[in-house]
Amino acid sequence: MRFGSFVFSISPDPEKDHQVIENTLHEIDLAEEIGLDAVWLTEHHFDGAVAYADPVVFGAAVASRTKRVLIGFAVVEMALHHPVRLAVQTSLLDHLSNGRLIMGLGRGSAFNEYEYFGYGTNLEEGRNMLPEAEELLIKAWTGENVDHHGKYWDAKFPALRPRPYQKPHPPIVRACISEGSLIEIAKQGRSALIGIQAVDTLRHRFKLYRETMLEAGFSQEAVEKAHDETWAQRGIYVGDDDQECIYVAEAALGRYQAHLLDARVKYNPGSVPPRPPGQAPPPGEVVEHAFLAGTPEKVARQIEELKSVGVRNLMLNFNVGHIPADLVEKSMRLFGDKVLPKVR
Repeated sequence: MRFGSFVFSISPDPEKDHQVIENTLHEIDLAEEIGLDAVWLTEHHFDGAVAYADPVVFGAAVASRTKRVLIGFAVVEMALHHPVRLAVQTSLLDHLSNGRLIMGLGRGSAFNEYEYFGYGTNLEEGRNMLPEAEELLIKAWTGENVDHHGKYWDAKFPALRPRPYQKPHPPIVRACISEGSLIEIAKQGRSALIGIQAVDTLRHRFKLYRETMLEAGFSQEAVEKAHDETWAQRGIYVGDDDQECIYVAEAALGRYQAHLLDARVKYNPGSVPPRPPGQAPPPGEVVEHAFLAGTPEKVARQIEELKSVGVRNLMLNFNVGHIPADLVEKSMRLFGDKVLPKVR
């Protein structure tokens, strides 16, 4: 089983962005030091949900200070990028990291309309752009005498320089929140990034994912390869006392949700519609589903349960909701010293 640090660094105050970015770089150093396999970067704009905002630029800093960890995007908001420019930037980043880049793609936030407006588009158009954006990205990475004429972009050029370090290009994974999106990716024989889901839902989705690939005509070997490159997500807090860890996790998740909701209320046109009466909160808002929290022994048991339902790669957010830096470091070191040896 492989483990990555999902670096989602909320900054509650614009005046503290620099310090949060510095703390985040320290978390990345720790991730490599304690033996994690990957660092996952994300993208959000205008709201402080991610202090570094731009995963491509930040990824270059990660490449310069690490030697071993994979550098993944979870995800690049494709609606906010010109695909050829993104191809150039990520090809360079693949060289700077000596081939450690994983390209996680998605249309962007499903809720933050203000992010799209800031880049001159909208949520619906962003959703529709994704297939063509990915097509042009791959053409740019691999093609010669590219002549692309699409609905959203026209581009003509001889060949990209530099070409990606990895051949033919960095691995691509697609964000899949809903069951339907996972089915579509499985039909294409591709790997996925699965957001936070309950254990029983993960069991069902991994089974469905594999069955869909086989029904689509992919070989057992291809199914294994795609499954082996698919990642699931959890928050994490490791400490000395189970109850204290739950308390820290609940408070952190509350701050995280409050930050996101406050931004949507402030910046989205029409604010945020209320949740329909009787509708259960999504798994990402429930500590039991969203977090691994407890002593090293408890967290190791929770990971073994995830492994038993098909999780092979686990993306862990050690700093949900701006947990104090000293507690984040303690949690990460406990994970590296006490949990990793039990679950690998």
